[in-house]
Amino acid sequence: MSASSLPLTPPLAAGFARFGFGALPLERLKARYANADSGSRFIELDGFNVHYRDEGSRDKPVLVLIHGVVASLHTWDGWINAFAAHYRIIRFDVPGFGLTGPARDGVYSAERMVNIFGLLLDYLGIGKAVVAGNSLGGYIAWNFALAQPQRVEQLILIDPAGYHMQKVPLMIGAAALPGATWAMPLWMPRALIAQGIKEVYGEPGRIKAGVIDRYYDLSRRPGNRRAMMDIFRVLLKVNREELHGTPARVAAIKVPTLLMWGERDRWISPKHVPLWQRDLPDIQVKTYPGVGHIPMEEIPEQSAADALRFLQG
Repeated sequence: MSASSLPLTPPLAAGFARFGFGALPLERLKARYANADSGSRFIELDGFNVHYRDEGSRDKPVLVLIHGVVASLHTWDGWINAFAAHYRIIRFDVPGFGLTGPARDGVYSAERMVNIFGLLLDYLGIGKAVVAGNSLGGYIAWNFALAQPQRVEQLILIDPAGYHMQKVPLMIGAAALPGATWAMPLWMPRALIAQGIKEVYGEPGRIKAGVIDRYYDLSRRPGNRRAMMDIFRVLLKVNREELHGTPARVAAIKVPTLLMWGERDRWISPKHVPLWQRDLPDIQVKTYPGVGHIPMEEIPEQSAADALRFLQG
């Protein structure tokens, strides 16, 4: 039996695990989701042990892929084959999620996440890159393009966060409830994670085998659940503060940008698309009927082809 096929919990703990109690051993999670064949690496950056992969063609331009909340770098698996011959592909687990896990000092902010991205590029010796981001990753991408415009060649924003959301996803909104930051880390059932994944797919039938297990397992990395609650609170604060400031900031983006959006996005409404078009008139837009919040995972072949067409066009 290989390490990746071993059960993540011993038999006596299986009952508790089934009901969402407790963390999973970090080394077991690494054996399954960052094994020797995966190309995963880790680097210490500003109090985070960042999990990343460096793939594709080393002599080609750089493409960086940034995932959204609760997800991990695995959400981009379906894009790798399409881009590997054309780009050096960097993807990483955003701080607080995946195998990167929590901050050692417990401090989270949007600015710190943007800064971590810059530090990773510095460590890898990357001066300039194409940057693609989904949801929170989209927010990190376009804010990095404002903070360090000389380092961003093109932007691909997939259902990105940024404009004020009238209706916040239930999973994120729950972080504002009294006691959420201590209750949710103790108990987060698989059914809650499964429901969240079904919400971000336009068609739940497209969810591949093992995807829900992966999201659930990685949510149980030691420290991740508390980190999620803290990050959700940061996002709620950003959502309030961005009510009036986003239009001017979006208008300041100077790099060629593709906006991709699932028309059945239940987390960040497609009604945001006209706001991006209003404030960034040169933006290119591609929308997908029947698709939810994560097109790169739900329809990887089609979304990758559209992204590649934009980059090479």
